[in-house]
Amino acid sequence: MSTQPPGEDLPVRRIDRILAFMSLGLLVLSIVAFLAIMIGSSSGADMASGMWPAVGVVVYFAPILAFAMLLTVLIMTFIRKARAGRGR
Repeated sequence: MSTQPPGEDLPVRRIDRILAFMSLGLLVLSIVAFLAIMIGSSSGADMASGMWPAVGVVVYFAPILAFAMLLTVLIMTFIRKARAGRGR
């Protein structure tokens, strides 16, 4: 049984918002970098020099980091709700 009224939900903490928005930002950055690689390669840019290797690294690692952040927010929320449900 919950100790709170049914309509009342737990407040969202600042760290939850920060992680959620950082996750969203990394996903958007990854999509933009992917589109930049597609446009750059179709226009004949040299993908081995300049900023292109860094853009390629963003495409590989940003979605993984975004997923890990989103999973962290989810686990933290489950733990917080479980503690609130037990009355702590």
